[in-house]
Formats: sequence, structure tokens, C-alpha cells
Amino acid sequence: MLVVGVRFERAGKIGYFSTDLAPLRCYDQVVVKSAKGLRLGRVVVPPDEGTQRAVEGKVLRKATSDDLIQQAENRKREEYARQVCLERIKARKLPMKLVKVSYFLDARKACFFFTAEGRIDFRALVRDLAQRLRIRIEMLQIGVRDEAKLFGGLGHCGRELCCSTFLVDFAHVSIRMA
Repeated sequence: MLVVGVRFERAGKIGYFSTDLAPLRCYDQVVVKSAKGLRLGRVVVPPDEGTQRAVEGKVLRKATSDDLIQQAENRKREEYARQVCLERIKARKLPMKLVKVSYFLDARKACFFFTAEGRIDFRALVRDLAQRLRIRIEMLQIGVRDEAKLFGGLGHCGRELCCSTFLVDFAHVSIRMA
């Protein structure tokens, strides 16, 4: 069984998926099935038989033109879902900042990324969104460094942010270190 590394976002974590497909190469776009659903990603680690990494799912196929069209349609849905969510956050006066909306390939589920100072009870917001968008909703609270990783930017040194280029996991930073 061959295992490939797939990345879904520009600076996202690499997920490892089993594959039976003949030659997959780096930068090939593939459709994978994970526990959460169908996703479109890009191969960033070439096929390897000897890897001991935990496999998260299976590569179903190389991305077709239909998959790419579906992904483009999902980008439009994400923008609409973002506007709806911002409207509902304001209406419910929730102390949270919406960072990103990401649809899965089959458009049955969307993931909403947000930042907030503390814990937020967003159950009513999820009900509102599910009723309005007619999809399954997943809300994920992320930290400010994760937000910087999603958007990218330049650091004090003038280079691209470390968190959006090569850092995979963030070490804890104490007040004394900051």
C-alpha cells in the first residue's frame, strides 16, 4: 500500500492517505475521502511504501475537471456563507471574529473557523446557519497564530511568516518569553 501526503490549504497541515492509483506525483490534485468527508487537495509528499505514518483516509482519484468546477462553485458558496454567518454573529451579538469558511468537495458540509477570547456558546448560531444554508455546520475555534498562518504576511525580519511557511506545530509561548 502506497501512502501520499496531501495538503488542502496553502499552509495547512499535511494529511497522509493510502492510494492504489498508479503514478501520483507532487503537485497532482487529488480527491480524498477522510472521516470528515470528500476533499480536494494537492499531493505534497510523493508515494512511499515504507511510511509508518497514521493514514487518515484514501485517495479516491485524481481530480477531474468536474471536481475543479465543483471547487470553484464551493468558493462562491463560501463567500455567501461568510456573509450569512457575519450577519448572524452581529444579530446575536457574539464576541467572535469569523476568519474563514471552507466547504467540503461534495458541498454537504462547511467548516467555519473563528477566533474569540474565551469559550463561546454558538449552538444557536449553528442552528441559524444550518437552517439558512441547508448543510451540516462545523465550528472550529482557532488561535491568533493559526489565523496568521491562514492569511500569511510578513514578519519583523521582512520574510514571510514562519507559521505560514515551515512551522507545523506551535510551541507554547509564555508571557516571560513574549
